[in-house]
Amino acid sequence: MQQVDPAVLVLEDGSVYPGLGFGARADAVFELVFNTSMTGYQEIISDPSYRGQGVLFTVPHIGNVGINPEDNEAGKPQVSAVVIRALSPMVSNWRSSLDLPSWLAQHAVPGISGVDTRALTRKLREIGTLKAAISTMGTAPEVLIEMAQSWPGLDGRDMVREVTCAEQFEWNGDAGDHWLPAARPGFSPRVVLIDYGAKRNILRHLASHGARVTVVPAFTSAAAILDMHPDGVMLSNGPGDPAGLPQAIETVRSLIAANLPLFGICLGHQLIGLALGGKTARLKFGHHGGNHPVQDLRSGRVYITAQNHNYMVEPASLDPAEVEVTHLSLNDGSLEGLRLKHKPVYCVQFHPESAPGPHDAHEIFDPFMSLLAQAGDSSSEVADGD
Repeated sequence: MQQVDPAVLVLEDGSVYPGLGFGARADAVFELVFNTSMTGYQEIISDPSYRGQGVLFTVPHIGNVGINPEDNEAGKPQVSAVVIRALSPMVSNWRSSLDLPSWLAQHAVPGISGVDTRALTRKLREIGTLKAAISTMGTAPEVLIEMAQSWPGLDGRDMVREVTCAEQFEWNGDAGDHWLPAARPGFSPRVVLIDYGAKRNILRHLASHGARVTVVPAFTSAAAILDMHPDGVMLSNGPGDPAGLPQAIETVRSLIAANLPLFGICLGHQLIGLALGGKTARLKFGHHGGNHPVQDLRSGRVYITAQNHNYMVEPASLDPAEVEVTHLSLNDGSLEGLRLKHKPVYCVQFHPESAPGPHDAHEIFDPFMSLLAQAGDSSSEVADGD
């Protein structure tokens, strides 16, 4: 474990929080959000949806299980900074290959411990999400406050370009994915996943259902995707403001018109909403954590879900003749899922793949696989008729 030095976190309102630095010696400016998950800090830190944000962990003790290559949701940390109450002085986990400070230092991500995270969380809940800055290298608080106040923020920005893959590839699992079952006999649909910042566990879930997954960059055209003749298309999670992605919205609109099975998660859900002519809005402090209750309005069932988003689709902006609202948050009533009444399209705002989070919503992948199977049966009937 590295030696700690003084560090400081500031907010755009002028608040100053001294602490102890760990990870990289660096300055960083970001949007500060809090995450209420009790476990899974590695998955959270490596989630591309956090690009441009610093994560404040409400659980008080971080770092005790270290870091291992199998649990990354992307190839490296994606957050701008890590804010915690206490850093574990030791690692105790047989799977660990590295401690948290060393991992962050390798990837130029600063962290601060010794902060009153309870007070900070209450502040963000009352005021809303705030811009922030951190220094682990001695930059004066007044300089950091000016940096935070002058930073343009994330609204309207295209953050997806920073996290999408550079080129198309076939996904066959990562090292450590030996738990993936073999494809089901006679059922191996081809799914194109548009990578807006996809978590690896989404890919694992698709593969566990027998899908052959082709991952394409976020700004691949609808025509190029349709030329691949996929059985269905998956729209991944990703960072930032969906309204800052007009090209992606047009692509999704074209895919909806093509009548292919389409499934969206988080940012993918928001893009579907915008492609349908809906509007999105910023939540006061976002949903970040693994304990968010969501109700399926069709069955009445309540799922405890993992979530990570600062924006939502406004239900009133959608056409009720075309769109059915399927899921709502039981915390604040915001939209958590929808489907189209006349097309094979559905999406959820929460994260059914978890990682980290409860497994309640894993079955949300099942309707997509059913749509793929139905599409495959229809294609076979047409082929037989020819």
